[in-house]
Amino acid sequence: MAALMPAPAASRILMSGNEAVARAVWESGVKVAAAYPGTPSTEMMEVVATYPDIYAEWSVNEKVSLEVAIGAAYAGSRAFCCMKHVGMNVASDALMTLTLTGVVGGVVIAIADDVGLSSSQNEQDSRYWGRFAHIPLLEPADSQEAYDMTLAAYALSEQFQVPVILRMTTRINHVKSLVTVAERVPHVGAGFQKEPTRFVMVPGHAGKRIPLMLAREDKLRELAETSPLNFIEAGSDKRVGFIASGPAYMHVKESFPDAPVLKLGYSFPLPFEKCRELAAMVEQVVVVEEVEPLVETELRAQGIKVLGKEILPRQGELAPQVLRPAIDRLLGEVVPELQSTAALQVFPRPPTMCVACPHLGVYYTLSQVRNLSIAGDIGCYTLGAGHPWNALDTTISMGASMGVALGMDKGRGVTDKDKRILAVIGDSTFLHMGMQGLLDIVYNKGNVTVLLLDNRAVGMTGGQDNPGNGRDIYGEETPRVDFAALVAALGVKKERIHTVDPYQLPVLFKTIREEVKVPEVSVIITDQPCVLVKDYHKLKPFEVIDDQCTGCGNCIDVGCPAIHVTRRGKEIKPSGKEVDLAFVRIESSVCTGCGLCVQPCAPKAIVHHVPVSPITLVKSCGV
Repeated sequence: MAALMPAPAASRILMSGNEAVARAVWESGVKVAAAYPGTPSTEMMEVVATYPDIYAEWSVNEKVSLEVAIGAAYAGSRAFCCMKHVGMNVASDALMTLTLTGVVGGVVIAIADDVGLSSSQNEQDSRYWGRFAHIPLLEPADSQEAYDMTLAAYALSEQFQVPVILRMTTRINHVKSLVTVAERVPHVGAGFQKEPTRFVMVPGHAGKRIPLMLAREDKLRELAETSPLNFIEAGSDKRVGFIASGPAYMHVKESFPDAPVLKLGYSFPLPFEKCRELAAMVEQVVVVEEVEPLVETELRAQGIKVLGKEILPRQGELAPQVLRPAIDRLLGEVVPELQSTAALQVFPRPPTMCVACPHLGVYYTLSQVRNLSIAGDIGCYTLGAGHPWNALDTTISMGASMGVALGMDKGRGVTDKDKRILAVIGDSTFLHMGMQGLLDIVYNKGNVTVLLLDNRAVGMTGGQDNPGNGRDIYGEETPRVDFAALVAALGVKKERIHTVDPYQLPVLFKTIREEVKVPEVSVIITDQPCVLVKDYHKLKPFEVIDDQCTGCGNCIDVGCPAIHVTRRGKEIKPSGKEVDLAFVRIESSVCTGCGLCVQPCAPKAIVHHVPVSPITLVKSCGV
């Protein structure tokens, strides 16, 4: 990503929410920043790494990234940590003790919620963490607020010696607007000062910190009542007033510009008196929040009469097309019927892997092996669950393929007695949370075959570097993990460790078929890079000889999106069985020459593409 170089004071720059947070992190004098990539949060750390005077890193997982930030803050330096919503599930172990110790240098934790499930396995609401950990939570509604609130969060963090959560959503992370920025203000940490009763959280020390944490929350709640981040816009239409935060506030303003609104920027602790003030101004109050009824529930517990999820959906974005009809019904107004959108529908384009992706051969092979139960994981390779492979049976969370596969083995039912159990996991996911699972399989003598797909990148989030490819966030050389040596160190027998080229289908098929029959732990490592990173080198592309293609369709089963069906037909076999035919062509302009489609082609109709010279092209036109 191109560096966003320091701009003159008070200049205006078009920025996404992620870029605006990164800019504010730099201006705040942050010294240490750490993260694990995860959409929609990834670009925050990518941009932070382009600014001078900050140490930035891709950590192996979110828990480690938060612990790095904690160490810097204990030393008195300002620190930053970011992650997507499910990342905080991993980091929460550290968070729930950090709330007791507090911080010295300011710590901001930016959590990006994927409201609408653009790229996630669930739609959890990170506002719960503010309540759970008793720490303040700020919610920007656009890029300017993302910038402003990051600056405010560092001041708040150091004033109360507390970590602050900046809760964002995809709608803020990726949408751009103009942001007025300033210059970096240096912040020098005083260094780590020993204070065992505060920083060594054994039970005797922790018990004494809990009253301090609760007293701090009371002060934070008092501040919420007077914070300029929480304000009421009076409005002229008093029939309905709204309480909203983040993008939901923008949806309310677009849908009902004349309605009174309480905008919550400092949304936890809640300013209950300000909520009562709004309620006194209007006939009824609607809480518009994405996605859980947190504010609604807390206000009702305070005796404030509000409406919320009984009229609004509990999933997805509350965009104007969702919000307006709900409020119109509440007001007894006529809600126009939605016009049919059938004419606007386009041909469906399900997500698939890239042209020549090294995972294509893996899933093609798995689709050919019978009697398997396959535990999947989180990453590009999750797409193996789709057409044409249908080669994943479970996907839960980062690293879960290991434990789920072991559970399948140990919990075999009547129909699973003879099933072979296989787990699929990517290189970065293995380093993130899979190593412990493999150790558990070895320790508990599981009968599981593990496919470790090493494509030398965190592929799904944009090809970021990780310990498996020997480069850090700056692209500089660093020690590269030897996966074969690593799994051997975890206890897998050396004769059960195989490294194979996933483009060599016969070898891959033979290795998988043999290893799943072995009644102990085995690991098969594939070792070809992601096609979108610089480690990958294209080869000569292929094309189909039309008059030799028999329509067998074997190449289609590989799943490469460079292969297109040109026409379909049917054939009656001598046995009388009718079979479907699919005649194809290869988009040679995007083909990288991996050769996966060549290997299953029965009539050998796929050959290297011969480019047409300009002279030949002119002659073919009759010139």
